[in-house]
Amino acid sequence: MRNPLADKVVNIKPSGIRKFFDIVSEMKDAISLGVGEPDFDTPWHIRDEGIYSLEKGKTFYTSNSGLMELRKEICTYLKRRVGVTYEPASEVLITVGGSEGIDAALRAMLNPGDEVLIPQPSYVSYEPCTVLAGGVPVIIELKEENEFRLTAKELEDAITDKTKILILPFPNNPTGAIMERSDLEAIAKIIEEKDLFVLSDEIYSELTYKEEHVSITSLPGMRERTILINGFSKAYAMTGWRLGYACGPKEIIAQMTKIHQFCIMCAPTTSQYAAVEALKNGDKDVEEMRGAYDQRRRFLMNAFREMGLACFEPFGAFYVFPCIKEFGLTSEAFATRFLQEEKVAVVPGTAFGDCGEGYLRISYAYSIENLKVAIGRMKNFVERLRAEKNA
Repeated sequence: MRNPLADKVVNIKPSGIRKFFDIVSEMKDAISLGVGEPDFDTPWHIRDEGIYSLEKGKTFYTSNSGLMELRKEICTYLKRRVGVTYEPASEVLITVGGSEGIDAALRAMLNPGDEVLIPQPSYVSYEPCTVLAGGVPVIIELKEENEFRLTAKELEDAITDKTKILILPFPNNPTGAIMERSDLEAIAKIIEEKDLFVLSDEIYSELTYKEEHVSITSLPGMRERTILINGFSKAYAMTGWRLGYACGPKEIIAQMTKIHQFCIMCAPTTSQYAAVEALKNGDKDVEEMRGAYDQRRRFLMNAFREMGLACFEPFGAFYVFPCIKEFGLTSEAFATRFLQEEKVAVVPGTAFGDCGEGYLRISYAYSIENLKVAIGRMKNFVERLRAEKNA
């Protein structure tokens, strides 16, 4: 019988995030700090709007591009938050989560053999989506001494005559790193000189704790060569609503919409009506959640200092990325033993690229009570490992 499977799909590794989540779901009294999902419920006024749309029978397809009302609100939001103007009719596409936007953008822009620069550690889908779109992933290894930011030299050194797209994953999952305006200005010059395009994943843009997020689209010359990806999952605690959006030059958005048209048709109608309410009246909710995350972030950083565990201070998203190299264990081995011995699930840094070896991703999108219990168990585990090493 002929092999029914495509080689490029078979050769893609499954997500390393879900492995430990699946194990912990079957383990009694275990605590998971592995999945990047807000522990907050979607705010009531947003849920009410979704419920109201159902009660009013608004259950039909929307335009392929999404509700015009929602696209207009997105444009208003982006003008207000990042200072960039988009045309709602031709430069905005509503997608099924930010992940669909990433996939559609790469498929719309890549020809076979085009190279995509992917800074790592970073979100698990960039590399496989590049492969599925026929592109060639080129990994840029980010370094802790640079606070896991992308430097101009790292970018320049990775560019070849085949480079077409730079993925810009900031605020970053898994490290929590951010790019400040000066960082972006330094790489923007190179992007323009080398005639590259940018896929800027800004899904965590509302969750920054040092300064307000700066979008590369706001810098001179960048709007016309950038696809901005964002969504509602993280900032508005709407993960299950599966709603995101892409904004960019109309010629690229038109081709992305064509892919979306044939593969998806349109994003969920109920979610779109709820998202309109989120953008109109959700600023206070975002502020409250951001404050809670910042409290948890500071709690974890203090706890790591007390147990002598090295961790650079992250200022974005809701993750910390502590270094566990002192113990002589791989990230996978550390996470496996930690789960087995202390019943706490974290994600090995290698789930986000080979250069994540020696690190763990710990999510603080969990209650402070759970974090306190988990950190107590981690302290016990770390002390035990140090005793073993010194024995």
